[in-house]
Amino acid sequence: MNIIEIIANELNVGKKQVESAVNLIDQGNTIPFIARYRKEVTGGLSDEVLRNLDERLTYLRNLEVRKEEVLRLIDEQGKLTDELKEEIEKATILSELEDLYRPYKQKKKTRATVAKAKGLEPLAIIIWEQQEKKDIYEIAKQYISEEKSVTSAEEAIAGALDIIAEMISDDASFRKKIKSLCFREAVISSKATKEEKSAYEMYYDYSEPILHIPSHRILAINRGEAEEFLKVKLEKPEEKILGFIKYKIIKPKTQFEAMLENTIEDSYKRLIEPSIEREIRAELTERAEEKAIKVFGQNAKQLLLQPPIKGITVIGFDPAYRTGCKIAVIDETGKLLDYTTVYPTEPQNDVEGAKKVLKDLINKYHVTMFAIGNGTASRESEQFVSDLIKEMPQTIYYSIVSEAGASVYSASKLATEEYPDINVSIRGAISIARRLQDPLAELVKIDPKAIGVGQYQHDVNQKKLSESLTGVVEDAVNSVGVDVNTATPSLLSYVSGINGTIAKNIVKYRDENGKLKQRKELLKVPKLGKSAFEQCAGFLRIFGR
Repeated sequence: MNIIEIIANELNVGKKQVESAVNLIDQGNTIPFIARYRKEVTGGLSDEVLRNLDERLTYLRNLEVRKEEVLRLIDEQGKLTDELKEEIEKATILSELEDLYRPYKQKKKTRATVAKAKGLEPLAIIIWEQQEKKDIYEIAKQYISEEKSVTSAEEAIAGALDIIAEMISDDASFRKKIKSLCFREAVISSKATKEEKSAYEMYYDYSEPILHIPSHRILAINRGEAEEFLKVKLEKPEEKILGFIKYKIIKPKTQFEAMLENTIEDSYKRLIEPSIEREIRAELTERAEEKAIKVFGQNAKQLLLQPPIKGITVIGFDPAYRTGCKIAVIDETGKLLDYTTVYPTEPQNDVEGAKKVLKDLINKYHVTMFAIGNGTASRESEQFVSDLIKEMPQTIYYSIVSEAGASVYSASKLATEEYPDINVSIRGAISIARRLQDPLAELVKIDPKAIGVGQYQHDVNQKKLSESLTGVVEDAVNSVGVDVNTATPSLLSYVSGINGTIAKNIVKYRDENGKLKQRKELLKVPKLGKSAFEQCAGFLRIFGR
């Protein structure tokens, strides 16, 4: 398998470009660094293409490792032929490789393994080859053995047919054709398991060809099934599948025709169909997750790259009902100036009292903007703030800000370190204000999975989602650049070449020695060596020199 060629074809780029990118990745260069500073080497591959390349490179290298393992395991059994070796080496996806390995896997006790233990494999081969003219029941009598618990010719033939059923199920070419037929013609259907209202009502009596079903519906059906509202099954083109297998196996007008027909049906119903259904459902889910994760990444990038609003003092307004609206006043540098709680919403409805408190804060700190969280009571809070600013002589603006993940940040270790003496609920208002001032700097403090990037983000593979979103954050941070003299450790840790430890060391060095005046001072930071410096220097900014 030529990995470079496969990736070049899949990504529609030149082999030389892929080769250069792989070399740079293997040398320990980060994707943002390669995308920004090694364009002349890769032929201008973007960060998105490079991440796809890196992902495929990892997959295909892992596939190569598994191939070597499979070849070794089959060879140890003395069953590795040149033809099989060639098929294994040509496999480009893991499921295809596992299908080729299936007949050689150590199996738990099955009807076929029991029959083999009774010495019935030679009889199975006679039936499989369909050449014998002598009556098969007469031949089967030779396999009657009290010692091996075979009491009749019928029992011997039944055992032999169990062996054949497993042979059919393990045949990689059959499985490949069956999957292909299913992906073209199978229909996924779902029925309600309980008579009650739910978010899954549209799927209570639903069916759709899997060839056309969009990813979000796959994820919705999966969730409905997991929550036991739906029973899901695949309706497969059974007639075509059985017809194909029978055509490939059965030689017409022999004594074996009827028994092989029954055996093929048994093999399909008992062995092939359940595992094929699991594999197809798993593949549909994997594809749906990949699409969903891509959408989540795009949403996150848009959120992270919203333009900051610099040089203004902001009131962060975290709406609520019973517990009151949390207020935090943040200056133009992101520093907390003041905080309080007001009660303009139900049940207190202290509109006038809240207006007085906020007018005092506006005048005291020269506030020019409100950042209102979009959660519970947001609409009422927006109306209240709108009425308030109409009463002010100066011009004041407001903006609705996504508060997704604000509660996660509020209770985090990082928030506790930043504001050890501030109540958890007030920290949410601080985060909302800062998100307006500098979305990127604030949102990097939150686990990317918690910033509300998609409807099914908790249903997809969490490891893949985390890796994808981390990559999106890295790309966003490195495309904007970071002011090394004001950045938090959270922000610095996403810069190319800088990990969490180095980020903390930079901030500690800055606190002890004052603002950095030139980038080469970074070489004095503990654990930030020449290699890390080369990766990060171009993404760090020093203003006001």
